[in-house]
Amino acid sequence: MTVEQRRAAGVFVAGYCTFVNLYTPQAFLPTLAADLHTSATSVGLSITVTLLAVALMAPIAGAISDRLGRKRLIVGACLLLVIPTLLVANSATLQTLLVWRFAQGLLLPFIFTVTVAYVADECTGPEAIRVSGLYASGTIFGGFSGRFIGGFVADAAGWQAVFMVLASLTAIGAGFVIWAMPTEKRFKPMSGGLGATLRAYSEHLHNNRLLATCVVGFGVLFATVACFTFVNFKLAAPPFNLSPSLLGSVFVVYLLGMVTAPLSTRAAVRIGRVRALMVAMVSAAVGVVLTMSGTLTLIIGGLALFVSGVFVAQALSLGFIGAAVPRARSSAVGLYVTIYYIGGALGGVLPGGLWHTFGWPGVVGLILIVIAVMAVAGGRGWRPLAT
Repeated sequence: MTVEQRRAAGVFVAGYCTFVNLYTPQAFLPTLAADLHTSATSVGLSITVTLLAVALMAPIAGAISDRLGRKRLIVGACLLLVIPTLLVANSATLQTLLVWRFAQGLLLPFIFTVTVAYVADECTGPEAIRVSGLYASGTIFGGFSGRFIGGFVADAAGWQAVFMVLASLTAIGAGFVIWAMPTEKRFKPMSGGLGATLRAYSEHLHNNRLLATCVVGFGVLFATVACFTFVNFKLAAPPFNLSPSLLGSVFVVYLLGMVTAPLSTRAAVRIGRVRALMVAMVSAAVGVVLTMSGTLTLIIGGLALFVSGVFVAQALSLGFIGAAVPRARSSAVGLYVTIYYIGGALGGVLPGGLWHTFGWPGVVGLILIVIAVMAVAGGRGWRPLAT
């Protein structure tokens, strides 16, 4: 393998290690709620606390990375992540499980945030767009694998066994990243102490193009978490009555993202990011509306359209950070990741009231509003700068 191929493979696996751990409980939330004798809203916290921890740690991880480098933080976080994952498997109460899920979330930004900054540093031009798309594909495949494996393993051996499998996959992934990902060559550490870090964040908060990208990222994860958390309760109830393994199978639609994410990067080169984003948002909106159908086939088709659209938006926003920010990229990614995961945390909580009052149509209405906001933010913030 060439250096470029190894770098691409390492970036893909780093993305996989992040997302294979993040959303896994979604595949067996109804089972987890029954086993721990709690409500749908309470067990949804198993997603929310992890996202909240990521949001809190992301800017800190970005600042640390801007000083210490990239690869060693990525590898170290992958290896340490194995520990809380095994401890989740040994949790006897919801409270204990939430503690260790929070601990997982504290480590994930050192993979997600730092890998995006690594790509921005080491790759330029068309390679940066391609590798960003490949990274997005790794996160998508990880998100699918966690849910798909989680559903089947939970059915066969219980939810505790799921996290033991995830710990093994994460350890293997860490070993691969150690071998495949070249040590950074273009990284330039920041200097100047806390003042320099604060100045960098001040620049980021005044960068409208970056802030627009953060709004798109917020919407991506809010909509995704809201959709796939609450659609499980719709599909587990009559008339569908899907088991955990079948709920896990629903996440096969995630694999479409592995196709659409690389295609989106090509589309961005040809027709521009803004037009590509508009097409993606229309797809997502049509897809989520179709999920209100009473036919399982149409619901699955709608989820496929929805997930294709939001994953295109994810790939486009990740690829735009490097273009929007001239320096301190890791802290810029940290800001993006914080807002991205705040979106995910709120996506697991805010629709709960709408679910209990209006059912699935209430959740869909909220998701459509978020999609519209994403389209406006990207449409305004991603326009080429005047020359």
